Amino acid sequence: MLVKKDLLSLEGKVAIITGAASGIGLGTVELLSAYGATVAMVDISANGEKEAKRLVDAGRKVEFFKCNVTKSDEVTNTVESVFNKFGHIDILFNNAGVTVRKTVVDLEEKEWDFVLGVGLKGTFLFSKYVIPHMAANGGGSIINTGSGWGLKGGDLAAAYCAVKGGIVNLTRAMAIDHGHQNIRVNSVNPGDTDTAMLRDEGVQTGIVKDSASQETYLRDCGIERPLQRIGMPEDIANTVLYLASDLSSWVTGAAIVVDGGGLA
Repeated sequence: MLVKKDLLSLEGKVAIITGAASGIGLGTVELLSAYGATVAMVDISANGEKEAKRLVDAGRKVEFFKCNVTKSDEVTNTVESVFNKFGHIDILFNNAGVTVRKTVVDLEEKEWDFVLGVGLKGTFLFSKYVIPHMAANGGGSIINTGSGWGLKGGDLAAAYCAVKGGIVNLTRAMAIDHGHQNIRVNSVNPGDTDTAMLRDEGVQTGIVKDSASQETYLRDCGIERPLQRIGMPEDIANTVLYLASDLSSWVTGAAIVVDGGGLA
């Protein structure tokens, strides 16, 4: 007999979300905490503390942890602090990322290191230190933020494409390595989503010069997609919720594209 249960419920689960102070990360904090998760918001920006207080005041179980995801000692301390406070870690959303819109010729070495450090090294470090806790607790779900440009190339984005391509295949490797520990690892791959990073890309590439050109830029980011609109943080958060929940209990190693049909 089928027993109905809420497969999307995250009650009793503890989630770590990096890059949580704004954009997709913050949207996911809001959604996962709404579905019952206790969420450790991780970011280098102090804005995360303000957002965490807002959510706590609204009755959510959220706490902010300031951390530079490229620093091994800070990541170790953050993971141990979360574990010691909440007793287990069930969900990890490796979402922190940055971009510098340049070709390989124009990129400075420090810019390359910055983009790869935050996006790829940060994913490695948090996974490295969270997985033993998940394994000891019987399993968990790791979601990594890739990109449509992790599955195909893009212009003026050499370092970003390298990071996101790396994340997509790192995800597959981790899924193979840790499946026997009941740890599922998947990537969510957004198309252009209305975040501060996307708006900054418009400035970096010289498309955005004022508020009027910014609105045109954001519209143009979505208009040629089959669904004819730009993504919103909640669009991506919905997929993270699915991958974090028991609804996706037999999904691992997947690269799920959420882009309004842009890659179609």
